[in-house]
Amino acid sequence: MIERTPWLDLFTHAVLILAVLTMCFPIWIGVVTATLPDARVGALPRPLWPDVHLLENMARAWERGGFSALFLNSVISATTIMVGKIAIAMVTAFGLVYFRFRGRALAFWLIFITLMLPLEVRMVPTYEVASNVLMPVQRVLEWTGIAWLIETLSGVRIVLNLSLINTYAGLTLPLIATATGTFLFRQFFLTLPDELTEAAKMDGAGPLRFFRDMVVPLSRTNMAALAVIMFVFGWNQYLWPLLVTTGPDYRTMTLGLRFMEGGEDQLTDWNVVLAGALLVMAPPVAVVIAAQRWFVKGLVNAEK
Repeated sequence: MIERTPWLDLFTHAVLILAVLTMCFPIWIGVVTATLPDARVGALPRPLWPDVHLLENMARAWERGGFSALFLNSVISATTIMVGKIAIAMVTAFGLVYFRFRGRALAFWLIFITLMLPLEVRMVPTYEVASNVLMPVQRVLEWTGIAWLIETLSGVRIVLNLSLINTYAGLTLPLIATATGTFLFRQFFLTLPDELTEAAKMDGAGPLRFFRDMVVPLSRTNMAALAVIMFVFGWNQYLWPLLVTTGPDYRTMTLGLRFMEGGEDQLTDWNVVLAGALLVMAPPVAVVIAAQRWFVKGLVNAEK
């Protein structure tokens, strides 16, 4: 018997609608402000209905923020992070599930624990490594005395230095490892029947062929779900690009918004800045909308 509770349903829907309005109201104010002319930005009371200057403000934001170059940087950065995270997560999960070795459970839990260490926590050591990726080799040469020996015999002092600052590699490589993706693919691989592995062995397929011909095609929906998540993650990065880029050549669109604000003696055109924010939001929103069906399907399959 199905219990009918119309008043409870009405109350629940009212709470949900109120929560949605509360969350969307600041976004609506930002959209409205992006459509206003300069003269109405500071008007009181605050306008609640959009004007007709949205395209004009977007054009000003695109030109002022230099988004032509920043857009390309954002696409390269987000796409590289997305592809790298998927590739590393799939290979790692495949090794954890289909290979038997000592410490396999420990390796998985060490990877899983990194979910508790966001980028902000490991920002300083990550930046130090990115500023000179050969520093560990330099330290090994110094601690073992090899650097001293070479300098003594040849008079040449070894100084290894390879910086990733202001490079696409520095912008993307520190962000391509993902415990979330590893966990997602591991849970999916565990649902695959053992008969697939046995059939592949009977056909003489090695691990790489089994991974390429069986595992990857079956993981397409999960790859699509993770691709959406990681593309949005890579596109919205702000703190790491702020540290690893010191000039405009490798800035992303998200970082470009920061430099659209006025200085101490200059007022900020908030209608133009918010129009720029809408431009920055458009690509990830379009990706989420376009891949929504695959995104939901991939998450559902991962939970089975």
